[in-house]
Amino acid sequence: MLELKNVSVSAGGADEGEVEIIYNVSLTLGSNKIYVVTGPNGGGKTSLAKAIMGIYPIRCGSLHLDDVDITEKTITERANMGIGYAFQAPTRFKGLRVRDFLAIAARSDDEKTICSLLVDVGLCAQDYLDRELNASFSGGELKRVEIASILAQNLRVALFDEPEAGIDLWSFQKLTETFRRLNDTRDTTIVIISHQERILRLADEVILISGGKIAEITSPEKVLGQIDNNKPDCVCEYCFETGAVKT
Repeated sequence: MLELKNVSVSAGGADEGEVEIIYNVSLTLGSNKIYVVTGPNGGGKTSLAKAIMGIYPIRCGSLHLDDVDITEKTITERANMGIGYAFQAPTRFKGLRVRDFLAIAARSDDEKTICSLLVDVGLCAQDYLDRELNASFSGGELKRVEIASILAQNLRVALFDEPEAGIDLWSFQKLTETFRRLNDTRDTTIVIISHQERILRLADEVILISGGKIAEITSPEKVLGQIDNNKPDCVCEYCFETGAVKT
């Protein structure tokens, strides 16, 4: 179980001053559940996920994983405790092959395991195992390899920032199947930031975030039922501003 208690996060520096981007958020996320975080662009979705991972420091409040206070833990310490994060825009690693990258994540160099991870995200293992994670990779390919590295770990909390970005329709279908299988076979808290209807349908609960605050925690059916018929696959900033989604 992951619990946030009155968490606030600030950003900025000496010149522009500190700006609060997450305001007094309290949230309890259970094991073996899928949570989809959605809401308008700039509303604080990614900032909240980065605060959980330890990328952004918590200004006030506390964060607990399985009743252990991890508020002051570093990114490395949180990773060792079983929290993983897939970035919206992953990093390239020149000189590092895909097989080696996934072997580090899985803590195993078993080729069958690594090939299975690539298939799960819609990549042909034969084509990718010995490729370097360099500039030859498209953003979508890189995203899929990073998601595979998250799947490779036996995580307590898995955070995915817009995993559908840059991924083709077939691979997206494979990815949603993989999320469902991960939920069925592991005791992992899955948190997915997304606007996509097919991702929303996977959720046990949908967390609507706007203006750095939780606007509502609700069911996917309620959110999807509030989307304008002309915008059936999106819960974006437009939908909130025009009233297609009520908060």
